[in-house]
Amino acid sequence: MTPELLELPTEHGVLRYRESGDGPPLVLLHGSGPGVTGWRNFGANLPAFAPHYRTIVLEFPGFGVSDDFGAVHPMQSARTAVRALLDGLSLDRVRMVGNSMGGFVATDFALAAPERVERLVTIGGIGTPIFSAQPGEGIVRLSEFVENPTRDALVAWLRSMVYDQAMVTEELIEERWSQATDPATLENSRRMYGAAALAAMAAAARSAETPAWAQLRRLDVPTLVTWGRDDRVSPVDMALLPMRALPQGEVHIFPNCGHWVMIEQKAAWEATVLAFLGR
Repeated sequence: MTPELLELPTEHGVLRYRESGDGPPLVLLHGSGPGVTGWRNFGANLPAFAPHYRTIVLEFPGFGVSDDFGAVHPMQSARTAVRALLDGLSLDRVRMVGNSMGGFVATDFALAAPERVERLVTIGGIGTPIFSAQPGEGIVRLSEFVENPTRDALVAWLRSMVYDQAMVTEELIEERWSQATDPATLENSRRMYGAAALAAMAAAARSAETPAWAQLRRLDVPTLVTWGRDDRVSPVDMALLPMRALPQGEVHIFPNCGHWVMIEQKAAWEATVLAFLGR
């Protein structure tokens, strides 16, 4: 049974989220990409977490469920949304799981407010490539889609996301196509993955006085980094620097698995994360 979509008014717009279960709060932050939502990322995982935690699946602004927070970069909107959610629900301290973009957002939040994060789990969403080309194949496919949103381009992107190609079903394609081509959602994707946006991101990274990954040594929060060994979006060598830099970090890599670890290696990932969160 799908939990009710709840609303939280904020000064920036209405945030929407679903929650289930009782216990310490656990916030799940979704990734980016055409047609993504928090529920599509984590809906199947809720039954594993809800018996142990008050599990909250946030919908980031600009992805077609929560209000768009305006013409700003989606990462900036997401960072604002996390703090607004916790403040609005009076959550002082939480466990947090972030997938891909959600992992970067969760890490940024934990760096800025470590006293509010009990434990952190990332699915990709941390570090930087050492040996692999940047951007990864999946990001290239994603950029191709937002520049020319055809069904074939969407399918090519979806196929780059998973190890098991049988997961790219007609149902998945239709579900993603419907939301990905919504004009407002597509514009939000272009702010992040259009050719101009990727070029600006690369230039900013080159000119940064301190790269983002160099801040990880300050993140003294117990952190579990999870990754798919066969990830073609964020290659697994991105995990090497976090593994060395995080004072309380540990890494678990799942075989025969692409970018969606919580979906493609669902049972193994859930067991690993629950053991870490409950330690």
